Amino acid sequence: MTMSPHCPFHVIIWGVFLCILTKESQPVSWEEWWTYDGISGPGFWGLINPEWSLCHKGRRQSPVNLEPERLLFDRNLQLLHIDKHGIRGSLSNTGHGVVFSVDNGTQHPVNISGGPLSYRYQFCEIHLHYGLNDQRGSEHTVDNYAFPAEIQIFGFNSELYNNYSDALHRPQGTVAISLLLQVGDLSNPELRKFTDKLNDVKYRGEMTEIPRFVVRELLPDTKYYMTYEGSITMPACHETTTWIILNKPIYITKQQLIALRNLMQGDRKRSIAPLGNNYRPPQLLHHRPVRTNIDINTQGTKNCPTMHRDISYKAHTWE
Repeated sequence: MTMSPHCPFHVIIWGVFLCILTKESQPVSWEEWWTYDGISGPGFWGLINPEWSLCHKGRRQSPVNLEPERLLFDRNLQLLHIDKHGIRGSLSNTGHGVVFSVDNGTQHPVNISGGPLSYRYQFCEIHLHYGLNDQRGSEHTVDNYAFPAEIQIFGFNSELYNNYSDALHRPQGTVAISLLLQVGDLSNPELRKFTDKLNDVKYRGEMTEIPRFVVRELLPDTKYYMTYEGSITMPACHETTTWIILNKPIYITKQQLIALRNLMQGDRKRSIAPLGNNYRPPQLLHHRPVRTNIDINTQGTKNCPTMHRDISYKAHTWE
């Protein structure tokens, strides 16, 4: 094949790849073809499918690296509120990650409000991202420090939209609460409800029921957070998400991480590769503010909550 001097290499590669796909007897399923590495990984999402162009061209993309010295204190930020009652749902291996989904027929939805939010949001999903080693795995980073895992709690704007799918591509459609995970001797008890069921979802497409889950109990004991306007972190990268990153981690054990790392991307017939390293790298902020309710002027450096022992937050004043 002769390479045109005017045609970028990635365009040629994708031309060959798409040519192969179109010769298949079954129609292309874009949901199946994106991954977290190689020519179908994050750097190519916006080139695979024109409907995912925001992944390549968007200027409010997520995740981001949180820089403590650039946080802006906003005294108008409220306390975050999440309903305390339990809910039914299912845990599944999607081939891209571990996802908890709330049962559609639930009569008492769990609402998320307060914080930076102007509307009420309804909890609907949890996504779990993790690495194949302890040095990486989280999507958000703090001062370029990556955690071994990250839990993302998603809700949709139930005052403006009917469901998560509808809200996903609409203004102020979704909220995502990010919990960064650190390795510890004792795990969060609510997290164990997921990790105890991992043998039931080892392969893509497998699902197991979670009879009662209390999302509020998953949160660490802190009222402090950072927030910014961004996107979902997988195709189609819709820029409709308000992110809330709590400033204190929850804990996961080595044994739980081993169980996660035994999960596979493919089904039982074609397991492909381990499911881990399912994180998108940090994206450019493009001058977006990252606000916080941590007031360094009243907290003092010793009492200021920290993500881990080597990081303490500093905040400019938001006037």
